[in-house]
Amino acid sequence: MRIPLNELESHMGETLVLQGFVEKIRDLQYVEFLILRDETGKVQITLEKEEKNQELISLASKITEESTILVEGTLVENQKVKLRGMEFIPTRIEITSYAPLELPIDIKKKEASLRETRLDYRLLDLRREENNLLFRAQTLILHAMREYWYEHGFIEINSPKICANAAESGAEVFKLDYFGQKACLSQSPQFYKQMAMASNFGKVFEIGPAFRAENSHTSYHATEIQMVDAEISWITSCEDVMDMEEDWLRFVFSELKEKLGEEIQEKFGVEITDAKQKFPRIPLKDAKKILKEQYHYEGDRKDDLERHEEELLCQYAKEKYGSDFVFVTKWPFSSRPFYHMKDQEGYSDSYDLLYKGLEITTGAQREHRADVLKEQIIEKGLHPDDFDFYIDFFRYGCPPHGGFGFGLARLMMQIFEIDNIREATFVYRGPTRLNP
Repeated sequence: MRIPLNELESHMGETLVLQGFVEKIRDLQYVEFLILRDETGKVQITLEKEEKNQELISLASKITEESTILVEGTLVENQKVKLRGMEFIPTRIEITSYAPLELPIDIKKKEASLRETRLDYRLLDLRREENNLLFRAQTLILHAMREYWYEHGFIEINSPKICANAAESGAEVFKLDYFGQKACLSQSPQFYKQMAMASNFGKVFEIGPAFRAENSHTSYHATEIQMVDAEISWITSCEDVMDMEEDWLRFVFSELKEKLGEEIQEKFGVEITDAKQKFPRIPLKDAKKILKEQYHYEGDRKDDLERHEEELLCQYAKEKYGSDFVFVTKWPFSSRPFYHMKDQEGYSDSYDLLYKGLEITTGAQREHRADVLKEQIIEKGLHPDDFDFYIDFFRYGCPPHGGFGFGLARLMMQIFEIDNIREATFVYRGPTRLNP
């Protein structure tokens, strides 16, 4: 039975079967060293060039880096070996797959290959240790998210991804023919999260794909994303939604810091926050004033934030409050979707959550009254008949509710301080990339 390489310490002196990629070969006069790597760790294989090993030596001469092998032998302790103070002495080697001598990208040196070339050969690019760590961290994060929601009574839903209507702008959807009917790929589970509220589900979450037909080539947009969404009932304002999201993120980040914080610090040079500091909450109007007075910067739009403004606000939150996060509240209704509720002052009862200089979440209290919702659809210049099925959700009674959504890769990009969402996505989709 194959032993994962991270479990070797408990098998010292035993005869074992190992499998993995050959990461490095050092062929010296009297000995040959192979570094074997699997998804859990590495170990050195030491092959002495003795008469009894002639068959193994001949076989080993055919091995190339990044080929895969099965090796049987004995694990022994050797403090002179820098890699874990152990080595594996082989008695049998089987080459299970060959890699060519020259690979299309340099796996060991990320900077030696252009990003687009690395994306062309993403299967090789993903073999780098830091990518393995990034997606192990993502797995931990998703598990922690679900753990929190499960412990707090949330129900997981899976909304349809083929829809008749867009949840956001109809101009930014991928259209398709659905047996003669017009349909589109889902931009967001928003409508169906709200349906769950009207169905008396109370609290729901969904982690699933969403599709945005934005011809955007920025470092933080993609056309196919993994969305993380939550919705809760019986709220009084978006403050309740912010409270939930802050508590949830605090749990997620504390888990990440405890279990992978040291490894992330070592591989990426990034210190993971435990998010214990209270997230500051700043109305948009006050945020604009801070930017002008503290940083002498004014964006072109009064009803939105530019990327540089987001960066400066996060800098302010870090300096004044010691927080990597900041909520920006009280957005003009003109800059928000029709389904956001208006507060008593006429603002959208909504927020953006900024993290390390980038907006990662939009959340809000939703309008749950069918007559008011219809008025807001008209106010936005849309036709209520196009959303009749959606308005139906609220015609039979619906609790006050709200929620949030964000793209998973954007969160990962910010956690690991990666400069482009393409690097934080398993396989990226954008306007110019449909392969691999």
